[in-house]
Amino acid sequence: MHFLERRIVLITGKGGVGRTTVSAALARAASATGKRVLLTELGDPEGGYSAIGRRFGREHVAPEPVVVAPNLRLNHLWARTGHELFLGNALPGALVRAAVRSKAVDKFLTAAPSFHEMGIFYHLLTLLKATRKDGAPEHELIIIDMPATGHTLALTSLPDILLRLIPGGPIARAMREGQGFLNDPRLGEAWVVTLPEQLPVTEAIELLEGLRETRMAAGGVVLNRYPADPFTPHEREAMAEVLRSTPMHGQLEFERIGAAQHAAQRLLGAVHVPVITLPEVYAADDPDPVPTLTDVLARAMRGTP
Repeated sequence: MHFLERRIVLITGKGGVGRTTVSAALARAASATGKRVLLTELGDPEGGYSAIGRRFGREHVAPEPVVVAPNLRLNHLWARTGHELFLGNALPGALVRAAVRSKAVDKFLTAAPSFHEMGIFYHLLTLLKATRKDGAPEHELIIIDMPATGHTLALTSLPDILLRLIPGGPIARAMREGQGFLNDPRLGEAWVVTLPEQLPVTEAIELLEGLRETRMAAGGVVLNRYPADPFTPHEREAMAEVLRSTPMHGQLEFERIGAAQHAAQRLLGAVHVPVITLPEVYAADDPDPVPTLTDVLARAMRGTP
């Protein structure tokens, strides 16, 4: 998996497909290779728990990265933090303090079209540019657990939108600098998480097209929660014949496995990026699928079955 060579990876997809679980497993697998990994999400400073934090025993996560495991940190990307960082670079200190305290300015930055995303974008850019004393990146790989599809495209299309509106000045410089990470396939890419079902697969295909339109490279697709099939092709054909005339207990599960196979075949025929299949591991005796998925992804990174 070449995403280990990237600086930033967006994990995106339709709601309910397991983006957060996959993000946590990817971060654990990547950090186990020795990479300094920052796992982040788009947060709300007004409250609410952290979905990604819960995977590491934390209800809330702050904008400042915090160590949760060797080579692994967590944080939130907050628009307000990005606004403050941007203002701190663009205005004298006294004006920054006045602007931050101003309810009118805060309301404008939060509500104005694209300015909320600009704050998140600038917070992310600051983290990407952070370096250690030896000049090496503080975070060698940043993995973002993105919200649902629309938020991802809003972020990846933001530089072009703002550069059309504001072609010069500090905002334009920041947008172009961010484009240097997001639109360079050697540095940034997005992975789309989906399920082996028709509607999620349709949205994944559409999302890949949306990413192309915003010039965001797609690293691949993660086909999550793929059910195990205990039948050989001959057994499946024979069972299908029996079920056509005699409904049985377990028929819905049998049909679900077949539907998953058809959805996976459709996905493989429609996309031109790598597809990684993750097993269905949600069960009463295994409430946390992250360790199992981490092992699967670690093998994929090493190129072993």
